[in-house]
Amino acid sequence: MEILQMILPYLTGGGGGLLAGKMSPKLSLGTVGNIIAGLLGGGIGSQVLGLLGMGVGPETGMDLTSILGNVAAGGVGGGGLMAVIGMVKSMLNK
Repeated sequence: MEILQMILPYLTGGGGGLLAGKMSPKLSLGTVGNIIAGLLGGGIGSQVLGLLGMGVGPETGMDLTSILGNVAAGGVGGGGLMAVIGMVKSMLNK
């Protein structure tokens, strides 16, 4: 198992969470909160897609499609989880 395949979804998840926070300031959790939510979402997204057999996750090889799959799963999972947490937070603050 390559270390890059293990950390790539987390790194891109953090970036996805940060980007989602910048794109929707109403849902933002702050810079650190966006990154933490993105890290968690990236890891979860990669694991879920790996369990569904989508060819992502730390157990896949180092070919280009699995690397791009991990990047996509991490970024989308990170941004998605950050947005969900931001929506829940804004609902609780009303």
